Amino acid sequence: MQIWMVAMLAVSAVLILRDMAKLVFTGRKKGRPVYDVYPQKEKIDRYARSLQKLAHTFYEMPGRQEQLSQAEVQDMFVQVQQRVCVECNRQEKCWSDLDPRTSQQVFEMLQIIEEGNPDRFLRAQSEWLGQCPQAFRFTEELQRIFFETREELLYRNRLIENRIAVAEQLQEVARTIQKISSDVSAVCTLPDEEEERIRKYMQKQKILVKQIWFLDRPDEKQRISLTMRTRGGQCLTMKEVAKHLSHICNCRMIPSRDSKAVLNSEWRTVLFCEDVNYKVLYGVARVTKERETISGDNYACAATDEQFTMCLSDGMGSGMEASKESETVVELLEQFVTSGFSRETAVRMVNSALILQRKGGMFSSLDVCSLDLYTGVCEFLKAGASTTFIRRGNWVEAITSTSMAAGLMQKLEFEKTTKKLYDGDYLVMVTDGVLDAFGDEPGEEILKEMILQAQEQMPKELGRHLLEKTLQYADYRAKDDMTVLVAGIWRK
Repeated sequence: MQIWMVAMLAVSAVLILRDMAKLVFTGRKKGRPVYDVYPQKEKIDRYARSLQKLAHTFYEMPGRQEQLSQAEVQDMFVQVQQRVCVECNRQEKCWSDLDPRTSQQVFEMLQIIEEGNPDRFLRAQSEWLGQCPQAFRFTEELQRIFFETREELLYRNRLIENRIAVAEQLQEVARTIQKISSDVSAVCTLPDEEEERIRKYMQKQKILVKQIWFLDRPDEKQRISLTMRTRGGQCLTMKEVAKHLSHICNCRMIPSRDSKAVLNSEWRTVLFCEDVNYKVLYGVARVTKERETISGDNYACAATDEQFTMCLSDGMGSGMEASKESETVVELLEQFVTSGFSRETAVRMVNSALILQRKGGMFSSLDVCSLDLYTGVCEFLKAGASTTFIRRGNWVEAITSTSMAAGLMQKLEFEKTTKKLYDGDYLVMVTDGVLDAFGDEPGEEILKEMILQAQEQMPKELGRHLLEKTLQYADYRAKDDMTVLVAGIWRK
């Protein structure tokens, strides 16, 4: 099922990219939105609707079965009768004359078997000896059939979990395709006079421009794409090109993060974005649990043209297995975020991926902080995560969560909080091992005071200071993996 899902997503991505290429890189009517001229936008929307319909079909299939049905219980009765009672001379008396009473006794025995108490099971077997000469054989066969039937139920539920996880993935991919469609709708050409003005100015800077278009989005941030090359075999850095474009646009423009660093005589298409208002520096301090060589905590920091995202994950337990679990979480989240998925979509897809590959209960906490580098608004998403702290001037705020870890439930109910951050603020993310180090003392309040009193300015030094102070409370003995991830926010 997983291979089928990956293949389907890959095909969808290829189709989308194909149609986007047709839509953007063919001839366009100048000064108008590209999507008004070509129909590929509707095709992209149809892809999204098809995936949503497929996901809905999966959701409509029978759901998870929490316990054995009455029909399954009755079938167990029949199987035991056929295997044990068929040659017994008391069969007719037990199952005909006293059928309700016998059924009730068997049902009570099933409840005892389900409880899993061996002493009670043996006592119940002994009580049956006076009524049934096949008591031991009957109850042992009933126990065996019950375990087989329950295993079948667990297997069916596992298939249902996988199917719902695939449906979740399809839903999120459909939402992403719809966002791509919306972005495509925002691709416009410039009016003739504006395009000519840019061409002439760039030509004076030894840059030949073939095509120009911009993204018209509600946030009013300028995003301009140029297909260009240098003249006369010269080479220019993209930062130099951005300076020229900044002069034209009357605002700071920078090349997209995934663009080439140098412009030469080959034609290149490069996206330039209005420069962000905030910059972020981060640092981490970690210590591994006593007698362990590998930390079960993992983190990732990912930056796009508009967002800076930090993710901290604590794998359940410690050592190699916990490390693999949390590493899977942060790698998947980083991949989704840098690929353009929204934070909520990324978190849901990580959760469904954990459900699909879960073996014996694979789950990890998930703590995400995503900062809009234009506005300074930070979004916090927590699933089974520890407290996050914000330091601003002379006060510290704590952001807590009571949600379940990722990978435990099909419908992940993560907690979402939004805060506005300002120049000079610090974000401090910690794993459970840090707060647990304070024992019975109020860990959050103690850590808040530590953060407030710290004099360190650089995030890495602040993280080390906090971890050192925390270890003092635990007599320098780490009872669990401990990680402190710190980010400082400054205005550019």
